[in-house]
Amino acid sequence: PAFLRFQRDYYQVYFLALAADWLQGPYLYKLYQHYRFLEGQIAIIYVCGFASSVLFGLVSTSLVDWLGRKKSCILFSLTYSICCLTKLSWDYFVLVVGRILGGLSTALLFSAFEAWYVHEHVERHDFPAEWIPATFSRAAFWNSVIAVGAGVVANCFAEWLGLGPVAPFMVSIPLLMLTGVFAMKNWDENYGKKRALSKTCMDGLKCLLSDRRVLLLGTIQALFESVIYIFIFLWTPVLDPHGPPLGIVFSSFMAASMVGSSLYRIATSKRYHLQPI
Repeated sequence: PAFLRFQRDYYQVYFLALAADWLQGPYLYKLYQHYRFLEGQIAIIYVCGFASSVLFGLVSTSLVDWLGRKKSCILFSLTYSICCLTKLSWDYFVLVVGRILGGLSTALLFSAFEAWYVHEHVERHDFPAEWIPATFSRAAFWNSVIAVGAGVVANCFAEWLGLGPVAPFMVSIPLLMLTGVFAMKNWDENYGKKRALSKTCMDGLKCLLSDRRVLLLGTIQALFESVIYIFIFLWTPVLDPHGPPLGIVFSSFMAASMVGSSLYRIATSKRYHLQPI
């Protein structure tokens, strides 16, 4: 029971953060298009966001360890809320700044929450480490479910209620505020080992270059992510001229991803014994 209560406190905050993040997916390109920006200008905004994710991704672990995991999650809710508010502006520079803040928020989302959970699970509550994968496996499943639901909700506000492509971003803000409030109220603070950023980067580079398998895996992952990012940029301008409900299309993509993950788990289960090549 104590473990289930601890899980619930984690999911309560983390799932709100995921819902706020997924709500912004279906109508990002459409919003910039609505503001009459050209495809090349929109591409620059996207690149600024991706570059920001790369830059802040390098320092996010050290930042989270130094600032504190709980404070970092609260910082995520603040920076992502500001990012959403910038979507109200028609000013190109403001929108670029918003995407940079989005990159910082994404880096925090994929580092601070899990780091907080692992530390609390092992160090404070002394639960068996073998239970950690169960928590993250369930979180991954519900992440897909939340993504599907977020697409429908975004479509409802943007198209069915006629509020336009900026509406899903405004709906995200209360969820982000609740994320920060619940983390502040229900979570204890914890910190990681303070390591020099240069040492962390050098250790990572040494690991990458010393093991050929790690280098190959990183290369394959980078190529795969490149395809995904190209797809993320292009799917809206390719489909939008045909007039589909973008939120429902987004939900369909997420449902297909969830089916793929489920098929993978089934294929690699003890029953079928299939292994990745």
